[in-house]
Amino acid sequence: MRLDFGGEEDILFERIGKAGVVTLNRPRALNALNHRMVNALSRALQEWEADSKVALVIVKGEGRAFSAGGDILDVYRAGMEGKASPQFFADEYRLNAAIARFPKPYVALIDGIVMGGGVGISFHGSHRIMTENAVFAMPEVGIGFFPDVGGSFLLANLPRSFGMYLGLTGNRIKRGDALWSGLATHVVDAELLPELLGELTVTGNIRAALRSRTVQAPREIDEAAVHAISHHFSCDTLEAIFASLREAANDGDEFARATLETMLKRSPTSMHVAFRQISTGGMLSMDECMRMEYRILNRMLTGHDFYEGIRAALIDKGSTPQWKPARLEDVDPADIEAYFAPLPNGELEL
Repeated sequence: MRLDFGGEEDILFERIGKAGVVTLNRPRALNALNHRMVNALSRALQEWEADSKVALVIVKGEGRAFSAGGDILDVYRAGMEGKASPQFFADEYRLNAAIARFPKPYVALIDGIVMGGGVGISFHGSHRIMTENAVFAMPEVGIGFFPDVGGSFLLANLPRSFGMYLGLTGNRIKRGDALWSGLATHVVDAELLPELLGELTVTGNIRAALRSRTVQAPREIDEAAVHAISHHFSCDTLEAIFASLREAANDGDEFARATLETMLKRSPTSMHVAFRQISTGGMLSMDECMRMEYRILNRMLTGHDFYEGIRAALIDKGSTPQWKPARLEDVDPADIEAYFAPLPNGELEL
C-alpha cells in the first residue's frame, strides 16, 4: 500500500506486510536528501511508531547509491544570497535523534554509496546491513564542514580511534571495515537483498531472515594500519596527531605519509572542529551530540570554509579550495571555542 507523507516522488513510502518500507528515490542525485525528504521521513516514523501493524521499518535507496549526503547546493545558494538558514539542518538533526531512539527495528539496506546525510538516516538505526557495493565515508572536512548528522556520537564510539581517523581524513571504507568497527551490524550480498526484503515484510523476523543470508566479510585494513591508526589518532591534540604522523612519515612509513598528505588538503578549521567534537562526543548522549552539532552548524553557516569547499567540489569542480586560515597552526583556538559556545537564541529542541 503506497502512502503519502509529503515527500513527493523524492522519497516513497509503502506498507508491505509487517513493514513500513522507505525508498530514497533520487537516483540521478545519488539520493541526496532535501528538506521535504527529511520532513516526510520524520512524519512517517511518527505514524509508524504508533501503528501496531508496523513491526519494523526498512530503508533502502534506488539506483547505485543509498544516499550520498544532503543536498548542499541549496545551502550554498542560500548562503551566497545572504539567506543562510539552519532550518534544514535543525529538522535533519531532529530526525537523526528520532531514528536513534526509534523503539522498533529500523533496518537500513545499504547497497552503494552512503555518506553524510545518508549516514544520518541509516547508521543510528538498529540494523545496518551493507552489501559488497557499499562505500561509507564522512568526508565533510574536505568541503570545509564537519562530520555532523550524529557523527560526534557515531565516530566517537568506534574502537581503536578509528572514528577519529575517519572523521579527520574523510577516507572511504567498505563493508569489511564497517563490520569490524561496528558501523555495520550485518553484511549480505547484493543479489540476496530482494529475497531478504521479501521475508522481512512477510515475517518481521529479522534474525531468521538474516541467519541464512549473512556472509563473512574480512577486514580490508591490515593489522599494521590498525595499529598505526590507534597510535597516531589517539593523541591528545590535533597538533600531536600531525606531529606523530610527520615523525613516522619521515622514518619512511608509507601509511603515515599518505594519511598526512590527505589531511593537509582538508580545511584546517574543520579538522580542529572535528577533533574537538569527536573527542567530546564519547562523553555525550546522542541528543547532547545533536545539540552540540547544531551549535557548530550555526557558526559554520556564517563562516568561509564551508562555502569555499562546496564551490571547489561542486561549482568549479576539481579546483583547489582556498581555506582561511590556510595552515593548521594559524587557526585561533578562540575561534574554535566559539563554534561550541551556547546559542544566544536557544538550543536545538529535540
